[in-house]
Amino acid sequence: MSRRRTWNPAPGRGFFGIDCNTGATLHLNANRGGGSARSETMSGMGKNSSKTKVTTHRLQEMKAKSEKIACLTAYDYLMASILDEALVDVILVGDSAGTVFAGHDTTIPMTMQQMLYHAGVVARAVQRALVVGDLPFMSFQASVEEALRNAGAFLKEALVEAVKLEGGEVVCPTIRRIVDAGIPVMGHLGLTPQSIHKFGTYRTRGTNEEEANQILADARALQDAGAFAIVLEKIPSDLARRVTASVRVPTIGIGAGPHCDGQILVSHDMLGLYSRFRPRFVRRYAEFGQQMLEAFQRYREDVKTSSFPGKDESY
Repeated sequence: MSRRRTWNPAPGRGFFGIDCNTGATLHLNANRGGGSARSETMSGMGKNSSKTKVTTHRLQEMKAKSEKIACLTAYDYLMASILDEALVDVILVGDSAGTVFAGHDTTIPMTMQQMLYHAGVVARAVQRALVVGDLPFMSFQASVEEALRNAGAFLKEALVEAVKLEGGEVVCPTIRRIVDAGIPVMGHLGLTPQSIHKFGTYRTRGTNEEEANQILADARALQDAGAFAIVLEKIPSDLARRVTASVRVPTIGIGAGPHCDGQILVSHDMLGLYSRFRPRFVRRYAEFGQQMLEAFQRYREDVKTSSFPGKDESY
């Protein structure tokens, strides 16, 4: 039976892979004593499905079972490892790093080399989640062949498992070429941040009949081109419901209401770490930015007043 290892292990935690004959997900635990590896078919674990390695096939199963897909972003090892421990299904290494990590006003300045660095760090931390690399602006628009090379670099150099790109019917030839090369592609419709200068505004997309119909047509085109999932950003909830019902692949919403097959947020937004703006669709699950500010202020005060380090922190 042929088995192909497609995921690198976190230190001491073994490999994940796919049985090429059955499509089953395998967990290969390395023997610390140097003996042979033990293989276990994780897709047959029944109720303990939370431990199953998430693949594009697994996402399709989740849609079929109406099991919601939880997605978040990460750009560094620590965040990615915590997200994976929390059993987040998909971790997107988004070009949103341009705003929440690098301090730019938009995602546009992010380069392939910067994205490969972040993606490689994240992939190194993750065992269970599907890791998706976001193709940055002008990494796939110039030509199909350039898009293929950059998508391939995400898998070959950064060791992610899929890529995401923005656009509708116009990018379908690019998606087909990338998928034909064996690289899974996630689409992105609605408000596409790389087109912000074309839009001129961050308003909700698909609010009129013409644009709504175009988004519906684009979603079907992306599916037919081979996309395994589609992000729907900042579109009306009812339109997202219609798109989700009209395609076989999972839809992942961000500001698109509750009817999508899954949801994604920028982790820095939902943790309260990024405060330049707060979109209506973001739910804050923590206020870490304020907590960090207060902690840094207390530390500074302790240093200034010589109360740190104390006896317990000294040798």
